[in-house]
Order: sequence, then C-alpha cells, then structure tokens
Amino acid sequence: MSSDDDARHRLGAFLRAHRERLTPAEAGIPQTGSARRRTPGLRREEAAQLCGLSPTWYTWLEQGREVSVSPQALGRIAGALRLTAAERAYLFELSRKRDPDADATDGPHQPPAPLLAALEAVAAPAYLLDRVWTAVGWNAPAAGLFSGWLGGSERNLLRYVFLDPTARSFIADWEDRARRLLAEFRADTARRAGDAEVTALVDGLRAASPRFARLWEDHGVLEREGGTRGFTHPQDGTLVYEQVTLCPAGRSDYKLVMLLGPQAP
Repeated sequence: MSSDDDARHRLGAFLRAHRERLTPAEAGIPQTGSARRRTPGLRREEAAQLCGLSPTWYTWLEQGREVSVSPQALGRIAGALRLTAAERAYLFELSRKRDPDADATDGPHQPPAPLLAALEAVAAPAYLLDRVWTAVGWNAPAAGLFSGWLGGSERNLLRYVFLDPTARSFIADWEDRARRLLAEFRADTARRAGDAEVTALVDGLRAASPRFARLWEDHGVLEREGGTRGFTHPQDGTLVYEQVTLCPAGRSDYKLVMLLGPQAP
C-alpha cells in the first residue's frame, strides 16, 4: 500500500470513528418519533447533510477512496463532527491540505503572551520566529548578541541573512549557514506552498539576492537542526553557542530558538 493509500484509509477510519461517537443531539439534529436507532452515532447521510456534501461523496471519503477534497470541505467536516483543534489539525494532516484557519488565531506578529513570557524566563539568548521566520519577540541577551539584526528595521531572518551586508561578517561560515538555513526554510514551509506571505517573501528575495535565487533553484531540503553556531560580535569578538530550536505545543507556526553558551571558540 502506498503512503497516499495509507493516508486515505486512516482518514476514512478517523472520520468514521468520530461520526459514530457523535450523537444526533450533540450534532443538533432533532429526533422525531420513538423509533429506536440501531446505532447511537450519526448516520453517514446525516453527517453528509451537516457538512453540505453529497452522501455518496462522503461515503467514498470514509471508504478511503481517491476523491478530491477541498480545504473548505474539510473545514465543514471538522465543524460538523465537533472536532477539537488537535483533531482538526490531524484531519488536515491526513488530507495533506493546509487549514485556511490555521494561522488566524492570533494574527500576524501577535504571538501568544505565554510564548513572550517564556523568552524572559530564559537566561540564554532566545528569540521567537513566526511562520515566515520573522522575529516577533526576543529577550535582552538576544538583543545584545543580535544587535545588527534585532536592533535594525529588518526582522525577517532570511532577509537579514541574504540582504544585510553585515550578516556575512557576523555569521561564522556564512556561505554554509545561508545554504542550510534556506533548505530548512523550504522544508518548514512546504505545506504552505501557496501561502501568499511565503510566496511574497521568496519572490522578493529571489529578485533582490542572486545568491538566494541560485540556492532556491538547488531545491535543497533539510530539517531544522540545532548544533554549533559561531558569530563575530563587533564588541565581544568570537562567540560560539549551541543552538536549540523548540516548537511550542499547539502553536507549530512559531519557533522558540535558544543559544546556549557561550562556549570556548
């Protein structure tokens, strides 16, 4: 069985399980007469009606057939089946579709207060990246270390690395780090390929940086990695840290990055 077949069958089983555990009363379906139902859960026809879909199409979806499903239809299914936020995210993951409401909770550049508080609780330099890798929060040690980036007007990490001339002298082994950073960004945003903000960022950098354009055409892909990071600070000289990146539970659109150290260069 291919991975696509497996995902479709897992999607069908997931929908069926949630349909069968949702009662008509919970779904807001009025019950008439005294006829006893053979199952306490919803019938497929009832679920399809709640989702605004044809019973045949909904049945095929539960059966794991190869049918086209739009993000809007998935959103209606999630609402009709009363899925939690985690269950909705899993539904879209199985369908390999991007949830149009995934990034609407706090809006752009408005990170949750607990994540900003977490930055202040960290003694090491730490900063918070949003879904297009723009810094939306940082603590005082990070402001001191990354004064050329966080102290300037350009807070997007990719735009700083590829467009700010000081980045080449500040970041140790800039050529390799820039290449790896871009490959990590491509992997991180692969599921949001049609996202307007991602597209605008990439198109702008391709036009402004020949080096970015060449690396983008290489189609390198890497998981975001930790490891040693070296910098040449204008006041403090050579500094070496161990980078750790965390994805907050329930807010995968943010990344908390910490630089532990400094270590001996």
